[in-house]
Amino acid sequence: MTDAPGIPADLTWVRAAPEGSEGPGPWIEIAFGPDELVYLRETGDPTNIVTTTRTKWVAFTKGVMAGEFDHFAEPAD
Repeated sequence: MTDAPGIPADLTWVRAAPEGSEGPGPWIEIAFGPDELVYLRETGDPTNIVTTTRTKWVAFTKGVMAGEFDHFAEPAD
């Protein structure tokens, strides 16, 4: 990956892909960095990185687990 300005080069990216998935995605990758920042990027455009705080990330993941965003998901076949 090309280094993005202002983004730590030593981040460990974790791919949020369904278990057993193959191929390039597109999927989201997440990295936890210094200063309580969380970095998000798409596998198809890894230089386009969005940041948020750890506090906001925790609130978001709790909302996902509580079903607050289910209306954004496509119904299962």
